[in-house]
Parts: sequence; C-alpha cells; structure tokens
Amino acid sequence: MAEPIASVGRHAGAVRVRPRLPEDLAPCGALVRAVRHRDGYPPYLPGGDVQALLEVPGALGAWVAELDGAVVGHVALHRESSPEVMARAAGALGLVPGDLAVVARLVVAPPWRRGGIGRALLETAASAATGFARRAVLDVAARFGGAVTLYRSCRWIELGTVAVRLPDGTVLDELVFASPPAGAP
Repeated sequence: MAEPIASVGRHAGAVRVRPRLPEDLAPCGALVRAVRHRDGYPPYLPGGDVQALLEVPGALGAWVAELDGAVVGHVALHRESSPEVMARAAGALGLVPGDLAVVARLVVAPPWRRGGIGRALLETAASAATGFARRAVLDVAARFGGAVTLYRSCRWIELGTVAVRLPDGTVLDELVFASPPAGAP
C-alpha cells in the first residue's frame, strides 16, 4: 500500500492511495461512469454493469486514491487479461502467464488529472505485483492517448500491439506494456 502523497501537483490537500473497501464501490462506480461519459473508457461495459467491471473474481487487489475524503481514482490488479494480451506479454518477457499481474481499471476523475494521481495508482499496482512475485503488465486501447502518455512517462516498456475482439464484436488495437524491470530508474 502506498503512503499518503503530500500535495501532489496542483492538489490543495493530500492524496492518499489505500486498498479499496466495499463502501468505495458506489463512488468508484460514479467515477467510472463519469470517465466513460467523457472519454469512452471503458470501451465495453456489459449491460452497463459497473459493479461487475470493478468486482472481478480472483482479483489480486484494488486501490483507490482519496482526496479530502472523496474517491478521485481507482486501479485494480488482475490475474489475466485477454488471451492475446497475455500471450504477447508472456512471450515478450519470456515468462508464463501465471508470472504476470495485469493492471486494470485505472481511472482518475477528470478534474484531478495531470497531478500525479494516475502515476501513484500505477506505482501502487506495480509494487503489489512485485509483492506477489509477478511482473506487472497492462493493455490499453491505442486511442486513449492520455493513458499511453502516462505509461510511457512512467517508463513502462511497450511490448507490441494486439487486436482484441470485445464481446460486442468491436475490435480494438491495444498496446501492451510491462512495468520497468526491478531496480530501473
């Protein structure tokens, strides 16, 4: 778990990243709906069920960023992503899928972006993956330029592109990234 982040960027208060609690699901759901309305992420939400998006069976963990008592960000760590993503990541890293942990559901409230919250959530999930003796990876639709910029600025390693077919038939070109190696600057 990450320690509180004192006065990140333009934030007046301190942002704290902590494990997600059951009572965080409603504010996280509202956050996901706001981000989806503004940015189109997530691109697929089966039946509009935000709770199913957030509560993935077997997840390794989930965290929220909290500012002045309000949830302003969320990230989760899953055991897997699509078969295409897992194959690309495992093959590029010379690992088996069980050695990977997938950073997922990273969202930051639009008014609080570009102040370090996304970076703190990403670092929390990557650190947790290391604690599980797994390498953190993630996939992102290439069209989400802000997220791609974040991952690159955090020195995540681009492993390639895969085409992923969503359950509604939409095909997304997704970039696959891996966390920097342990000890990398």
